[in-house]
Amino acid sequence: MSATEHDQIRQQVRDAYGAIARNNGCGCGPSCCTPAETGGADILSQGIGYSAEETSAVPDGANLGLGCGNPQAIAALKPGETVLDLGSGAGFDAFLAARAVGPSGRVIGVDMTPDMLSKARANAVKGGYANAEFRLGEIEHLPVADATVDVIISNCVINLAPDKVQVFRDAYRVLKPGGRLAISDIVLTAELPAEMKAEVALYTGCVAGAVSVAELTGLMAAAGFQAIRIAPKDTSRDYIQQWAPGRGVENYIASANIEAVKPE
Repeated sequence: MSATEHDQIRQQVRDAYGAIARNNGCGCGPSCCTPAETGGADILSQGIGYSAEETSAVPDGANLGLGCGNPQAIAALKPGETVLDLGSGAGFDAFLAARAVGPSGRVIGVDMTPDMLSKARANAVKGGYANAEFRLGEIEHLPVADATVDVIISNCVINLAPDKVQVFRDAYRVLKPGGRLAISDIVLTAELPAEMKAEVALYTGCVAGAVSVAELTGLMAAAGFQAIRIAPKDTSRDYIQQWAPGRGVENYIASANIEAVKPE
């Protein structure tokens, strides 16, 4: 895929998620779900692994129902750590991470969608998150210094990146030796039909950009990561089928917990 095609995909994703930010939430998938203001985002998030305490702990409007799992559950965050959230959206996971690392820790959210960034920054002020900041940037080219991050989290975002090789190279660059990845994302469980691969709404809806566990493992290993663990979740079929009702996308993709470590 050419650089121009990469940029076209990024712009399609940026447009789609900018609209979600302006509409205060729509959820993953090309089929819009219950708006956030009616509590739909909290219901969605509790269905994919967050507790009611977690969904109620963040400012209103921070949770847009865009995840496909809960990276907090596998991140094992500790007070004082520096956390980087790839594709931080309106700040939901970043704010939960900020609570976990405490005032001695730090959270950096990176998102390429200006509307999301504005929303996250406003939510940080509203919630008093002095240890969280949000930067505009692409996850392939992170605005973060080398070897400065303890943990990288991300929730259903890397599948949207057209250059996944570069995503993992840059993630490796910014992690400290011994740093770790704790990611929730979508993986292929079967080859997508050609028409699904070519459909823009399915790409921006976290379906068509997914890759297999074997390919994802290879990409991460090539970047230098070790102790790679990718665990697809069969239970994700129930909510994935709601992303594109009647299309059968749940037969081709699943949510997965993705973990890896940068060697010391």
